[in-house]
Amino acid sequence: MPTTIHPPRELQPGTLRVIPIGGLGEIGRNMTVYEIDGKLLVVDCGVLFPEEHQPGVDLILPDFTPIRDRLDDILAVVLTHGHEDHIGAVPYLLKLRQDIPLVGSQLTLALIEAKLKEHRISPYTLAVKEGGHESLGPFDLEFIAVNHSIPDALAVAIRTSAGTVLHTGDFKMDQLPLDDRITDLRAFARLGEEGVDLFLPDSTNADVPGFTALERDIGPVLDDVIRRAPRRVVVASFSSHVHRVQQVLDAAHANGRRVAFMGRSMVRNMGIAADLGYLKVPEGVLIDAKKAKDLPDERIVYMSTGSQGEPMAVLARMANLEHQIEIGAGDTVILASSLIPGNENAVYRVIDGLTKLGANVVHKGNAKVHVSGHAAAGELLYCYNILRPRNVMPVHGEHRHLFANAALAQRTGIPAENTILGEDGIVVDLKDGVAEVVGQLDVGYVYVDGSTVGEITDADLKDRRILSEEGFISVFVAVDPVTGRVVVGPEIQSRGFAEDEKVFDTVKPKIIAALTEAAENGTRDTHAFSQVVRRTVGRWVNTQHRRRPMIVPVVISA
Repeated sequence: MPTTIHPPRELQPGTLRVIPIGGLGEIGRNMTVYEIDGKLLVVDCGVLFPEEHQPGVDLILPDFTPIRDRLDDILAVVLTHGHEDHIGAVPYLLKLRQDIPLVGSQLTLALIEAKLKEHRISPYTLAVKEGGHESLGPFDLEFIAVNHSIPDALAVAIRTSAGTVLHTGDFKMDQLPLDDRITDLRAFARLGEEGVDLFLPDSTNADVPGFTALERDIGPVLDDVIRRAPRRVVVASFSSHVHRVQQVLDAAHANGRRVAFMGRSMVRNMGIAADLGYLKVPEGVLIDAKKAKDLPDERIVYMSTGSQGEPMAVLARMANLEHQIEIGAGDTVILASSLIPGNENAVYRVIDGLTKLGANVVHKGNAKVHVSGHAAAGELLYCYNILRPRNVMPVHGEHRHLFANAALAQRTGIPAENTILGEDGIVVDLKDGVAEVVGQLDVGYVYVDGSTVGEITDADLKDRRILSEEGFISVFVAVDPVTGRVVVGPEIQSRGFAEDEKVFDTVKPKIIAALTEAAENGTRDTHAFSQVVRRTVGRWVNTQHRRRPMIVPVVISA
């Protein structure tokens, strides 16, 4: 059912408006705008990675249209943690106004500062810790420790005169985390006693029963795989997954191997994590990737990017024999990450390519080499029972995740009418414990393609898909505009459609006949003649070849 766009009513004084610009119906682009008394607070500003039906696109940004004309009203951007789907779009927002303060934990700010440096932006930052409070205009913020697949993640409680909101960011409830930093359920309970008017929980694993497995369970599996590997080991993970990299370093060290980081983002992020003390590097375990080639195969582990099958990442280039490290028989490749929805085909292509080269590929499907960073249904039920929120709006998930999260809320006694399900751009007003949907904004995808931002449209992507899947046919014809007689041509060329141009011999007489008929019926305009050529070739292609290539007719008067 298509989304019905309807502008929200005027925001009343003392009412808190909540607008998720991204993160509803997708895994990525997380961004929520809070407004009260003329001031805005933004929580997270992330990117979405393109799928196969979006060829040529590098990143997908949130649509900043709702706040583009109100940049001076933004008091800060609060970043819950350092993953790309929560911080990746910050450089593009700061290009609109560079002095927007960024609020987050030490590691989160270090990661975004490194990213902004590449964009030549020096941000104003405010580092916060769990248990800390900050007042920004009408917003009183409390930061709460939550456990996730990256250190230093924070939930944020937002207190206003209209009520209290708890925005979890990404979280789970691992009771034995590697860094001993658990989700602060005591703070959740205190907020529940105080009263939470609107709860925005992570929905990614809401349809997974039970509890997310412990991160500590992965270490022994990685150790066993590395110990048994006869030759080189390549481990692919997210470049910000500090916990997983820590386990790889420990397993490699225990088995007499050294570790080389591969991929620019992996080298950068792990350098930051080590400098700040979040990554404990065993002495002598790291080695420069260039020097690693001099080690015996059985003494090296490469820690790389590319666990999602990204075509330009290290792992995909290895699979395509486009990398300096040539994978061969006896090598072991570990994909230590989950599959982001939409990336399945790309990942399995990489797995097939590596397997064909002789590698033993270990992944979540055949070994316990990864656990999720998101709360499963059992953990979410605990949160609902502890918090007892008056209203719930599930965020961060595809539609099935949002619906599953809403169902969990209702099972704990939250009325269905207090459970808000929506899409990006939904407008919710909160006051006196009542959350009401008051509008739906028209927000879309903003595509980053090379150096261009927002210039590529869905129509452009459709053309790219046609070109990649169906091919391209160009037809050049010079006609006498009075008689419609073809003076030159038709000259037909194609790409990605037919190897032998002789296949077009049967359609050329049809083009000539159609132009002559059009002239006899009074057509004189070259654009109209072009449309005649397009329709004639299109019908022939569809009938004879069951294809729908892009057809570009060029008709000139002669």
